[in-house]
Amino acid sequence: MKKTSVSDLHVHGFRIQPESRGRLLRQTPAILWFTGLSAAGKSAIADKVEALLHASGQLTYILDGDSIRLGLCKDLGFADADRHENVRRVAEIAKLMADAGLVVLVCLISPFRRDRELARSTAGRHRFAEIHVHASLAVAEARDPKGLYRLARTGAIQHFTGIDSPYEQPTVPDVFIDTCSKSIDEGADLVVKWLNSR
Repeated sequence: MKKTSVSDLHVHGFRIQPESRGRLLRQTPAILWFTGLSAAGKSAIADKVEALLHASGQLTYILDGDSIRLGLCKDLGFADADRHENVRRVAEIAKLMADAGLVVLVCLISPFRRDRELARSTAGRHRFAEIHVHASLAVAEARDPKGLYRLARTGAIQHFTGIDSPYEQPTVPDVFIDTCSKSIDEGADLVVKWLNSR
């Protein structure tokens, strides 16, 4: 018996397209991809951005790294291959949600450039912003709200970004927010301005 392969699959040509859903919601779908070290401020800024967009009548959804790891990606670890797969899955989900007409805010460390480029290419026709939420390692480690850096320094956590696993900073992000010098509100305003300018 022949096994089904990818070449046997065909996407059905459904009548309702992403543009139609966007018009119904009176908004333009987008994927806002927040990347940066743990404790840089990704989730805090995304939360503020979502609140601002929600107040202006836009339908949004946040895909946060910790929540994803507890559900969709709970079978993955933190080795490089697992990190690649984590980003791939989240990028595909973000695209489906943007296809549904939403503005999707993704908060993932996503430490590797090639994975973030994969996320951008997966977005396809949708607006995509790579948002680098920057904090120096020293500042992120001093914040350490979950105590993860402390555990990584003792060896209790391995493959921790910034300690024994690299973070490849974006070379030309769409939005750059230095949380060592900017507040959460100021960072959120930069993101909303980028979105409105597009």
